[in-house]
Amino acid sequence: MFEFLRKLTQPDPLASPLWPAIGRAMPLLHGLSDEEWARLETRMRHFLRHKYVEGTHELTLTESQRLVIAAQACLPIMNLEDKAYDAWSEVIVYPAAFVSPTQWTDEYGLVHEAGQPVIGMARSDGPLLLSLPDVEQGPWLDGRNVVIHECAHKLDMLNGRPNCFPPLHADMSRKAWNRAFERAYADFRNRLYQGLPVSIDPYGAQDPAEFFAVLSEYFFELPHLLHREYPAVYEQLRQFYRQDPGARLPVIGVQPCAQDELTPCHAG
Repeated sequence: MFEFLRKLTQPDPLASPLWPAIGRAMPLLHGLSDEEWARLETRMRHFLRHKYVEGTHELTLTESQRLVIAAQACLPIMNLEDKAYDAWSEVIVYPAAFVSPTQWTDEYGLVHEAGQPVIGMARSDGPLLLSLPDVEQGPWLDGRNVVIHECAHKLDMLNGRPNCFPPLHADMSRKAWNRAFERAYADFRNRLYQGLPVSIDPYGAQDPAEFFAVLSEYFFELPHLLHREYPAVYEQLRQFYRQDPGARLPVIGVQPCAQDELTPCHAG
């Protein structure tokens, strides 16, 4: 009861002279209707009131940077519910790419640890970790959006480890989802194996979870490209996210990605 009253008396996170100008300037949000804009702002208010969004390694976030993070994070759940992100409460932002330590056990039972540079991570134990330069590059409709990528992992984790199978809505078909993603994933990996040019970030071939996260980036940033490459996947994502970015964003053509242009990212 007291917690509820406390939240009611908190200042409006969007009562800022910087908003909505920052959002209106983000290509990622172009074309939203007044109704969609209102829903996005509702999700952002909840997000900023319930998430600890702070910098680390001597990075102090500005108000505008928090707003940019919240807008990108809340776009995927604009037409869903706030509780979609309730399983985690922290967003930690690094001043640049950071090293993620990983452990593995060899055939003799010895545990080894190494690190790799990443620009984002959706940790299974809670926090969302992001690189600020990549956060700020995110809204520019180039198919690369680390905030959406990591938030897609978080949605995928709602029913266990990320595996390209998040909890589907009751009116969605599990069979249709599996068929669309399995066929697209097999085709994408086969193209890369044959050395053919691809128009989607090759990092999506790492595993099914990364495929879902990468294609979520394209769904929100380059929807016409995704629809051209994998229309069945586009339709499943349209049903899952309950929105259709292709109906509001401009058609943008891109050159095929070179196979060595892997996007460093990790969910775990």
